[in-house]
Amino acid sequence: MNIAVIIPTFDRRQFLGRAIDSVLSQTRPAHEVFVIDDGSTDGTAQWLKKEYPIVKLIKQANQGVSAARNAGIQQAQSEWIALLDSDDEWFPKKLERQVEELHRYPKILFCHTDEIWIRKGVRVNPMKKHQKFGGMIFSKCLDICRISPSSALFCKTLLDDAGWFDETLPICEDYDLWLRITAKFPVLFIDNPLIIKYGGHRDQLSRSVDGIEQYRITALEKILNGSNLTKNDRSKAVQMLVKKLYIYLTGLKKRGKITQVDEISEKIRHWEKQLTEL
Repeated sequence: MNIAVIIPTFDRRQFLGRAIDSVLSQTRPAHEVFVIDDGSTDGTAQWLKKEYPIVKLIKQANQGVSAARNAGIQQAQSEWIALLDSDDEWFPKKLERQVEELHRYPKILFCHTDEIWIRKGVRVNPMKKHQKFGGMIFSKCLDICRISPSSALFCKTLLDDAGWFDETLPICEDYDLWLRITAKFPVLFIDNPLIIKYGGHRDQLSRSVDGIEQYRITALEKILNGSNLTKNDRSKAVQMLVKKLYIYLTGLKKRGKITQVDEISEKIRHWEKQLTEL
């Protein structure tokens, strides 16, 4: 099983070494390690060439995390892809454990793991709503993003069927892709923390873009309009979409964004009608 590690980065040189070191310390080494420098202005590329010449560097103008991941995946020669955000890190046995489990279940092409959260230097416990699952988990992925990109290891062929990261989404691109994958394929979940997710720093995308729910709404509308979901999955997806539309509508009214209220209200009427016809 050949594995390529894909690490997108933008102005995170202070964290990047930690992420790369965790990859190079794996008990089951990867075959390729890519860092995609998405237009950094902090000297990332020059530093990387000096400190980590073994890493394959891809430089591009700033196009966002989806374009960066896609560029790395496209260049990879390996059959399997492991994602790692540049501010996270892996435990040494991360890949070893995932490969072992995937060999036990050879028909499954996607594996993710549990995680430890560090926020502003302090370990915090995830809430119950962040619980993770394995199997056919599409319905469980509708509310929030339940799979951390840094824990994901998957066969590249999945993207031929489900599609690649959507480069039009500034955030929630992972939520969007996981919906498309879990709608069609089972996933394997290792109920042990094999990654550390760091949060609380200012440059996190989820903190810098307003209205995270609107991008989840976009992802839900896209899969409902473009995928052949089972009747049960479609019903649950529409219910979740209507719920998120009502939440978004309430926020628009509170912020006085009256011009968007009519548009969202019409969407609610449309999808509520769809529910009655299922």
